[in-house]
Amino acid sequence: MEKKPVRRVVTGHDADGKAVILIDAPTPYVNQRGEGNVVQLVWMTNESPVDLSHTRDQAAQKTGVPPPKNGAICRVVDFAPYDGKVPQGIDHHEILRQMGIDPATQGYHRHIFTHRTRSIDYAIVLDGEIDMLLDDQQVHLKAGDILVQQGTNHAWVNNSGKPCRICFVLIDSEDPPAWKKDWKPK
Repeated sequence: MEKKPVRRVVTGHDADGKAVILIDAPTPYVNQRGEGNVVQLVWMTNESPVDLSHTRDQAAQKTGVPPPKNGAICRVVDFAPYDGKVPQGIDHHEILRQMGIDPATQGYHRHIFTHRTRSIDYAIVLDGEIDMLLDDQQVHLKAGDILVQQGTNHAWVNNSGKPCRICFVLIDSEDPPAWKKDWKPK
């Protein structure tokens, strides 16, 4: 699936402390996953609070799905339409490992790519429609919808027949309490 590159405009400061544009260019790291899903890393931070003195491109690196410890990731993902078929000969555990996710920690699997990350995620649907599957529920999202996800098992399935583009911001968190076996909601 060919999608338009994401234009990033990154601001910072020059030697005199004036606000300037440091980067105005497409994302440097683009990765195609699976049957046409395209991932573009927009920016990544490795600490909190963030050191704003960096002038190098924080997206010019390879990373998995979860944010770094104490960090955050902003990425845009283009989801190809799902045809309902599970690709033959695919090792979904290996794909999850390549995404930086430990398959052994994933628990219940409603869908082959069900996963979770130790993060709070903001998902902004930019274009198209998509379904997010949870353990026993699902939600249909459309362009303009914003999802706040708190370390839950989930899978993305594009049943719309058209590509869907989502901007994700993932921020590192503590382990969600529900990941502990003896947890009870308040």
